[in-house]
Amino acid sequence: MGRVTARKRVLRIRDGVPGYRPDTLAAEEPMEIRVAGRPLTVTMRTPGNDFDLAVGFLVSEGVVHAASDVLGIRYCAGATDDGSNTYNIVDIALAAGVPVPDASLERNFYTTSSCGLCGKASLDAVRTVARWSVADDETRLDPEVIFTLPDRLRAAQRVFDSTGGLHAAGLFSATGELLCLREDVGRHNAVDKVVGHALQQGLLPLRGSVLMVSGRASFELVQKAVMAGIPVLAAVSAPSSLAVDLADEAGLTLLGFLRGRSANVYAGTERVRVAEPVG
Repeated sequence: MGRVTARKRVLRIRDGVPGYRPDTLAAEEPMEIRVAGRPLTVTMRTPGNDFDLAVGFLVSEGVVHAASDVLGIRYCAGATDDGSNTYNIVDIALAAGVPVPDASLERNFYTTSSCGLCGKASLDAVRTVARWSVADDETRLDPEVIFTLPDRLRAAQRVFDSTGGLHAAGLFSATGELLCLREDVGRHNAVDKVVGHALQQGLLPLRGSVLMVSGRASFELVQKAVMAGIPVLAAVSAPSSLAVDLADEAGLTLLGFLRGRSANVYAGTERVRVAEPVG
């Protein structure tokens, strides 16, 4: 697994009995994203699928929309005094005609592994205009398929099994087929990695798909789904009020507390095939 995990000696107490033993932790390191050689943002992430993360972030920001918008991606050497490559700086070259994003003073692009795009100066700055509309996506989901997604997501979390400390984002078809899974210490990074993979495969917009995430559904995760053309976002925990508001505005189906055979549908209920609700 390389830099995805790290081994540390810990004091473990079991049934009152102390002892030292090695433990496997999820790695967390900063990654700087540059565009055309200019620093744009720094995010705390789990190393791995860094190029997916970088271009996925640009999709969320409305900078790129297709694989042809990206001319190339590379790691930058010279980040240390001895000029070695730390593999923590990624530089993206945009195709001719694609505007370079402006990291203005109104936006703080520093992103931690827990907060997502919490450095935005205002709500208006976060409501990026999407290239595609999800409101007209005619995807319909069987509840029996929906109920299988958390277990399918968990079963594919390879690194979580050894660390217990990573979030996951999985892209599924409307019939429940797992199309792509990414793990990271930040749930928003995991989503960016999924979206970045899809962009590089020429799959955007991701019509007819479902994005399943571990943890809660925050505003920025709804935004990322909308920007990628994903019509359905499901989470094992609760959404925020702003997440529900944005899902309503965009026409996205938002599910929370998806556990066992239960779920709450907070927006876009028309996409879930159910009998006439009671009450």
